[in-house]
Amino acid sequence: MQNRGWRYFGLLVWLSLLRASAAQQLTPLTWEQVHDRFELRNPTLLADKLNIDESKAEEITANLRPNPTFSLTADGTQIAPHNGVWQPFAGTFISPGISFEIERRHKRHLRLESAQKATTIAEFTHADVERGLLFNLRSAFVAILQAKAVKQLAQDNLDYWDKLLDISRTRFSAGDIAQIDLDRIELQRAQYESDLQAAKEALENAKIQLLALLNDREPLDQFDVAGPYDFSDQLPPRDEVRQSALDARPDLKAALAAVDKARTDHTLAVANGSTDPTLSLWYTHNGSYNNPAATNTLGVSINIPLRLFDRNQGEKLRTQLDIDRNQRLYDATQAQVFADVDSSYAAVESDVTLLRPYKAKYLQTSVRVRDTITFSYQHGGASLLDFLNAQSEYRAVQLNYINLIGSYLTAAAQLNMAAGREVLP
Repeated sequence: MQNRGWRYFGLLVWLSLLRASAAQQLTPLTWEQVHDRFELRNPTLLADKLNIDESKAEEITANLRPNPTFSLTADGTQIAPHNGVWQPFAGTFISPGISFEIERRHKRHLRLESAQKATTIAEFTHADVERGLLFNLRSAFVAILQAKAVKQLAQDNLDYWDKLLDISRTRFSAGDIAQIDLDRIELQRAQYESDLQAAKEALENAKIQLLALLNDREPLDQFDVAGPYDFSDQLPPRDEVRQSALDARPDLKAALAAVDKARTDHTLAVANGSTDPTLSLWYTHNGSYNNPAATNTLGVSINIPLRLFDRNQGEKLRTQLDIDRNQRLYDATQAQVFADVDSSYAAVESDVTLLRPYKAKYLQTSVRVRDTITFSYQHGGASLLDFLNAQSEYRAVQLNYINLIGSYLTAAAQLNMAAGREVLP
C-alpha cells in the first residue's frame, strides 16, 4: 500500500509538470516577441544582411596601395674557360631592383570613399528589405488574429444555434411547431458547422504562413499569438505621415546615397584618367675588371607615361551620365513614396469610415434584432422565415465587422510600411 501511495504521488507530480510544460508552450506570443524571433531567424533577412558585410570587405580591397615590383637581372656569365681558367661568375653582371607606382589625385582615397558609400547603400537597401518583410510578418500576424476572431464567432453561433435547436425540439415534442419547421432549423446548423470548419482551416493556414516567416518548425497546436484586435479612429494628418516617409523611408535614403556615390565615382573616373609615375631603385654588381671602381653601383629612375590620349574618357562620360540617371531614380522613388502614403492612407480612412457605424450602431442593432425576433418566434409572434433572416443578418453583421477590423489592421501595417516607421499602433 505504501508503494502504491508513492507511485500515485509520483504520477500526480509528473502530470503537474506535464501540464505546466504544456501551458508554457501554449503561451501566446505578442507582436514584440514575434518581431524579435523574426529578426533572429528569418533566412531571407539574415542572407540579405550579409550583403553589408560583403560590401565592407570591398572597402578593404579599395583601400589597398599598389604593390611594389621586384626585378632581378643577371648577365655576362661565361660559358667557356677564360685563358684556360674556368671562372663562370667572374664577369657576371647582377642588378636587383624595386619599383613602386605612385598614385596621384587621391585615387586610393576616392576608391575607399566610393566603397564606403556602397556600404551605406547596402545598409539602406537591407533596411528596405526588412521593411517589406515586416509588412508580410504583420499581415500574417493580423491574419491569425482575424482567423481566431472568426473562429470564436463561428463557435458562438454554433453554440447559440444548438440551444435554439434544443428549444425547438422541445416545442416540436409539445406540438408547438411543425416537423418542417424543425427540419429547416436543423438544416441551418450545417451552415454554422461549415463556418466553424472554414475558420479552423483559415487559422491553420495563417499560422503556417507566420511560422514560415519565423523559420520555425513548431507544431501548429503549440503555437499561438495574441494582441489587440480593434481599430483606432484617430489618424495622424496626411502631411505628417508624408514627412515621416521622407525622413524614414530607407529606399529613398538609398536612392539619395546612390546619387552621392555616383558623384564620387565620377571624381574617381577623372582621377583615374591621370598618369601615375613609377619610381625605380636598383643596385648593380658588375664583375667586369675593366672598371674596378664601378663594381657596386646604385641607380634610380622615374617613368612618367605621356598622356597623348585620355585613357579614361569613356568612363568619365559614363559616370557623368550615371549622376543624372541616379538623380532621376531618386525623383521616381520620391514620387512612389508619396503614392504609397496616399493610397495606404486612403485605405485606412475608408476602413475607419466603415467601422465607426458598426461599432456605434450596427453591432448592437443586430443583437437586438436577433434576440427580439427569436423571442417572438418562440412565442408565435414571428414566422420561421423572419427568424432565419434575423439569424442570417446577425451572422453577416458580426462577420463583416471582424473582417473590417482585419482589413483596417492590414491597411495600418501598409501605412506604417509606406511611412517607413510605425505611425499607427
